[in-house]
Amino acid sequence: MSTLEVLATGPLTTVQDLGRVGHAGLGVGPSGAADTASHTLANRLVANPPGAATFEVTLGGLHVRAHGAVTLAVTGAPAPLRANGRTAALNCILHLPDGAELALGTPDRGLRTYVAVRGGLDVPPVLGSRSTDVLAGLGPDTVAPGIRLPVGPAPEGWPGLDQAPVGEVGAPDVLLRAVPGPRADWFTDTALDTLFTGTFEVTPHSDRVGARLSGPVLERAREGELPSEGMVAGALQVPPGGEPVLFLADHPATGGYPVIAVVPAADLSPAAQARPGTRVRFRPG
Repeated sequence: MSTLEVLATGPLTTVQDLGRVGHAGLGVGPSGAADTASHTLANRLVANPPGAATFEVTLGGLHVRAHGAVTLAVTGAPAPLRANGRTAALNCILHLPDGAELALGTPDRGLRTYVAVRGGLDVPPVLGSRSTDVLAGLGPDTVAPGIRLPVGPAPEGWPGLDQAPVGEVGAPDVLLRAVPGPRADWFTDTALDTLFTGTFEVTPHSDRVGARLSGPVLERAREGELPSEGMVAGALQVPPGGEPVLFLADHPATGGYPVIAVVPAADLSPAAQARPGTRVRFRPG
């Protein structure tokens, strides 16, 4: 069995798959890859099933050594790569012989880079998922230097391509669709207009739980708070201060602040790549 020895991790590296679904009734959120499009593309390149576990690397810095030959693919935020001592490219198949290393630099745009290994990261699943939930503390520990992660059995087939042409990941401006509700009636008549005409900015206080946005205040029309109710990824929850939080993969299962609108799942991958300082606008969707 091959393993990957972690030499460095950068600001944050976790193991992620497509999440642990069906446990909201127990108060357990789904977690999973924040940018599912980049995660599944990395797996596709090495012929893994979409739900195989990958590394999710925030702002680069991951450095691993192969023990046993492995096949890899790197997607998402364009971190500079070195594989086996040579410059390498994203969105293509990479081969590391025994003892060779893969190192990621810091991407100049975007936030999260994904590293898939053929066979997947074979860490023990928790409630059916190998994802690290940083809010609930479920799943494998945050990746740390010195650990070795086993690689699972390789799938039978090989991919039909060795490079994937993809659009640019990460941009200084992001336009997201948003469907009003379910608690739009908790806000003034002008709040939705403000949401769809204003420009917000991702703050440094953002993480896998949610992107905290600064910008125009979304004014409430009611006092008090709601009883806690179920939350989903993409919910735009508005605390009393009036600046929204866009929930991402590790969002809480419930929340008591009103949700003015919900960003559809298809728009969450670009939202997950919005690094601090990114300007965010919304359009009715």
